[in-house]
Amino acid sequence: MKTSDTQRPRTGSDILRTALRRNAGAMTGGTVLMGMYQAGETAFPIALGLIVEHTMRGRGLEALGLSIAALAVIITVVSYSWRFGMRILQKANTTEAHRWRVRVAACGLQPVARDVDLRSGEVLTIATEDADQTADIIEVVPLLISSLVAVLIAAVALGMADLRLGLLVIAGTVAILSILSVMSRRIGASTKEQQARVARAGAKVADLITGLRPLHGFGGNQAAFRSYRRVSTEARSQAVTVARANGVYAGTALALNAVLAAAVTLTAGWLAFDGRITIGELVMAVGLAQFIMEPLRLFSEMPKYVMIARASAERMALVLAAPPVMTPGSERPSAGGDLEVDGVRHGALREVKFHVTAGEFVAIAAYQPRAAADLASILAVHVPPGSYEGVVRISGREAAELSVEAVREHMLVNPYDGEIFAGTLRTNIDPSGTSRTVSEAVEASMLTDVVALHREGLDHAVRDRGANLSGGQRQRLSLARALAADTDVLVLHDPTTAVDAVTEQLIARNVAKLRRDRTTIVITSSPAFLDAADRVLVLDDGVITAEDTHRNLLTTDEDYRLAVAR
Repeated sequence: MKTSDTQRPRTGSDILRTALRRNAGAMTGGTVLMGMYQAGETAFPIALGLIVEHTMRGRGLEALGLSIAALAVIITVVSYSWRFGMRILQKANTTEAHRWRVRVAACGLQPVARDVDLRSGEVLTIATEDADQTADIIEVVPLLISSLVAVLIAAVALGMADLRLGLLVIAGTVAILSILSVMSRRIGASTKEQQARVARAGAKVADLITGLRPLHGFGGNQAAFRSYRRVSTEARSQAVTVARANGVYAGTALALNAVLAAAVTLTAGWLAFDGRITIGELVMAVGLAQFIMEPLRLFSEMPKYVMIARASAERMALVLAAPPVMTPGSERPSAGGDLEVDGVRHGALREVKFHVTAGEFVAIAAYQPRAAADLASILAVHVPPGSYEGVVRISGREAAELSVEAVREHMLVNPYDGEIFAGTLRTNIDPSGTSRTVSEAVEASMLTDVVALHREGLDHAVRDRGANLSGGQRQRLSLARALAADTDVLVLHDPTTAVDAVTEQLIARNVAKLRRDRTTIVITSSPAFLDAADRVLVLDDGVITAEDTHRNLLTTDEDYRLAVAR
C-alpha cells in the first residue's frame, strides 16, 4: 500500500516508508559517499599490505612513491566522502524530523480533536523525541549499506589472499547479525514501553505546571508531587531496563566483533607461518581484521536503531492515524449573529432552550459551575453535535452542517482559563497580527494600566503561561484577545473572576459599549456584567428557569438575588 505525503499514515511502517521514499535522492547520494568512505577505509590496510609486499620484493623508489601517492588519494577520498556524505544525510535527517514534528503538532492543534487516548504532554513527546528518532532511519539505512560494502570489500580482499579468510569474514558476519537481530527485538519492545512511560511522565508534569497555583491554594501540591514521582520512577525503571538491554547488546556486539577479528588475525598468522600467504598479505589481513571491527560495529548496531525508529514511528501513527472525534460539515454560517440553543441535553444540561438575536447582549447566570462549563464546551464545538441531544443553530444553520473552522471564525468562545503564551502583550492580544481593534480591546479590558507600567508598552515580554503576570492581568489579557478578534458572535465564560469589583464594573460597561450591535453572550455570576446585559437568562438545574433584566430579577426572584448579589 502506497502512502502519499498528504495522506494519513496508518501504521509505523507507512511512516517509515514515506520517510525513505521522500528522501530517496539524499539517501542515494549519502550512500554513495559513505560507501566511498568505507571503501577508502578498507583500501588503506590493503594498500599497506601491497607496499610491504613491494618492499619485500625489492621494488624501486618509484613504486614506493606511487604507493605513497595512492595512500594520499585514499586519505583524501576518506576525508571528503565522510564530510559531504554526513552533511547530506544529517540535513535530510533534520529536515525529515522537522516535517514529522510539524505534522504531529498540526494534528494536535486541529479544531476537531483526534480520538486518541493521549494527553497533551504525551503528544508533545511524540512530536519531539519520537519524530527525531523516526527520522534517524534516513541515516541508518545508508550507514547500514556502506558498512555492508566495507565488509564485502574486506571479505573479497582476504579471499583473494586465501579463500578461507574471505569465507571466515562472511560466515562470522552472518552469525553476528543473526545473534544481534534476536537481541534487537527485545530492545525495540523495551524502548517502546520506555517511550510510553516517559510520555506519561511528561504529560503529568505538564498538568502539574498548569495547575500549580490552585494546587498550592488547597494544599494538594505534595500529593500531586508524589503522583508525579511515582510516574517518573516507573519511567526511570524502564529506562534502566532499556539501558541494561542496550549495554548487553553493545557488549555482545563488541565481543563478537573482537572474536571475529581475532579469528581472522590468528588464521592469517597461521597461513603466513605455513607459507600459504605472503608477509604483505599477512599485514593486509591483520590491518583488515582491526579495521573491520568498526564497520561491523556499525553494521551490528543498525538493527537496534531500526527497531527504535519503528517503535517511535508506531507512536506517531497513534496520533496521525487517529480519526477525528467528529466529522464536521462543510458549510459556513450565514451573515448575521443570532444564536439558538434548542433542547440541548448534555452533562449537567437537561433541556436548555434559548434564542439570542443578532446584536443582542445577553448574560447567562448559571447557578451550577458544571452546567456553565458544559454549555461553553458545546458552543465552542469541543463536544461533537452527535454527542448531545438537541440542536445548536448559528445564524440559522445547524452546527453539525458547519465546518469547525467556519464556526470559530464566526463565533468565538473565550474560556475562563484562557491560555497565555510566551511572547509579548501584543502577540498575545493579536497572534495573527491582523486585528484592527487592538487599542480598543486594550482599553475595554482595562489592560491599559499593565501596558503603562512598562516602557515597552504592548511589546513588553510575557513569559510562558503568563508567569510574570498576576491572575487578574492574565484574565484581562485573555479578554483583550477575545475582543480584538472582533467576531460576529462572542461568548465569554467568567471573564473577570480574578478582577476587583471596581475594575470589573468598568470592564462590563466597556465591553457592552465596544460590542454594541454585535452579538455577545456572557456566562457569568458577575453583577456588573449581569446589569450591563440587555437581558439575563437564569440557568438552574440544567434548564432556563427565568428571563428578564438583572434589576427586575433582583426585585422579583429571591433565589436569583441570593445567588448573584455580593
